[in-house]
Amino acid sequence: MEKSSSDGGNVEVEQRRSYWRCSKEDFFPEESFKSWCNYRLAVSQTCLRLRDRITTRSDDAAELVQLRRRSENDMKRCLTWWDLIWFGFGSVIGAGIFVLTGKEASQNAGPAIVLSYVASGISALLSVFCYTEFAVEIPVAGGSFAYLRVELGDFAAFITAANILLESVVGSAAVARSWTSYFTSLIDRPPNSLRIATNLAEGYNLLDPIAVAVLLATSVIAMISTRHTSVVNWVASAINNVVILFVIVVGFVKADPSNLTPFMPFGVGGVFRAAAVVYFAYGGFDNIATMAEETKNPARDIPLGLLGSMSIITVVYCLMALSLSMMQKYTEIDPNAAYSVAFQSVGLRGAKYLVALGALKGMTTVLLVGALGQARYTTHIARAHMIPPWFALVHPRTGTPINATLLLAVSSSLIAFFSSLDVLAGLLSISTLFVFMMMAVALLVRRYHVRGITPRTDLLKLAAFILVILAVSMGIAACWGLGNGGWAGYVATVPIWLAATAGLWWVLPQQRTPKVWGVPLVPWLPSLSIATNVFLMGSLGEESFSRFGICTVVMLVYYLFFGLHATYDTAHDQAEKGPQIHVAKEEEKRGSLELTPA
Repeated sequence: MEKSSSDGGNVEVEQRRSYWRCSKEDFFPEESFKSWCNYRLAVSQTCLRLRDRITTRSDDAAELVQLRRRSENDMKRCLTWWDLIWFGFGSVIGAGIFVLTGKEASQNAGPAIVLSYVASGISALLSVFCYTEFAVEIPVAGGSFAYLRVELGDFAAFITAANILLESVVGSAAVARSWTSYFTSLIDRPPNSLRIATNLAEGYNLLDPIAVAVLLATSVIAMISTRHTSVVNWVASAINNVVILFVIVVGFVKADPSNLTPFMPFGVGGVFRAAAVVYFAYGGFDNIATMAEETKNPARDIPLGLLGSMSIITVVYCLMALSLSMMQKYTEIDPNAAYSVAFQSVGLRGAKYLVALGALKGMTTVLLVGALGQARYTTHIARAHMIPPWFALVHPRTGTPINATLLLAVSSSLIAFFSSLDVLAGLLSISTLFVFMMMAVALLVRRYHVRGITPRTDLLKLAAFILVILAVSMGIAACWGLGNGGWAGYVATVPIWLAATAGLWWVLPQQRTPKVWGVPLVPWLPSLSIATNVFLMGSLGEESFSRFGICTVVMLVYYLFFGLHATYDTAHDQAEKGPQIHVAKEEEKRGSLELTPA
């Protein structure tokens, strides 16, 4: 049997152990779960352990080397910037633009839906900048979970990880439900004709077996091979882009400018309410960051893939939204199949089928890339023992995390089977916005604080500035959500936000310079990202916050009774034995690691 040192030489693990195993040690290997006596002792130390997890930080070496070894097999480095750009198209362009555009234009924004896409697109691009810097410097499958473990600690990373998993599961379910809606349009059937009606509560009473079948099919493809999934995504995305080009060109040819009047029938408030919901259409780009571990040259490929794809997508979304608004009066837009019905209204009945086919292909690639990227998130979360480490295993032949992919596929299928798109979209948007806001905070911490170097007084100043930026951003969102049209609240809050960001800029020196690629205009762009994400969160309805609050409470209960003790045991077992591997530097133009003894 081949053996290799796990976690820096602490434990020897047989590399040829069967992947298809299922024992208590694979799910609960930590000391706290060895017996009921151990578990009761662990629970009695909850406060002590929680304080430890809040104050302890991971580091780049642990995420890049030690945690990766817990998967037993490596993922295959097979992707280039070209693959990442197409993954960007595949993961983002789908249900959001084809479904939510019509819904929000008819109910909240009117023709000003194009401004909603501009606002949410700017916010998304700010988040892309933050993701790109982290992904270049810490190219692992964990994405934002790994980045936050390094900069904000285990507890903040768990809250974000839980929201990532929630976003992944709910997002895939929402896209799968939309897939069924567009499929019925393609075959000329009523919207809910392929769903099974029941006597369950409204929003959960239409069962969707087709959505489940699509989710399982795309997950199987993602399990087989990352490289093959990239090829399938490339072909499907290319076809989808042809359909999108058709929608834009023909939409403008058949446009009636009079349909743009009134341009803002629901006021500015409606524009931002719609922006908060259609932000869902930009979700998915974070999947690209999770593929850094399988990218041949992260330092070059990730910036090109992330920034390139998202810049193009923002322009495409705005053009598509404008073409829809010019083809049909906002009061006549069908919220269920907006583009198909709009083309039918201008005499292009045949175009309805082409648009529906393009939408189906777009949604299929979103599910395909989602299955790929979300499983990588889950894998790294399991490497940290936030969830059972059985889900961290990478299959030796396929080089893919099959267990993690199955977990998400089954969870998404259960939700998609019962829940309507209306129930899912608001919850997904608030979860996504929260994660992106946390990423901007982490970027500020990474630039201005280095453990063992930054003086304590500077750390306290940094914490104060960030808290003020967060508080004022919430104040601006509250002024918008509760305001009566006056400007007094903004006059009080916006200057404070400017002063806090300027204070951070002038008072504190940056402690870290990015090695290859970094966010420009720090701290202004990260601070603006915090403000825009919080503002868009404040534009969502009370129901979204209620669901978000309930989900957060459930997450915290899980953490206090399982995740806390698993991660505490894992971290302290590693600390006692002494890690022996640290990252010395990134090799030029590759982002690979040079290892030196601790």
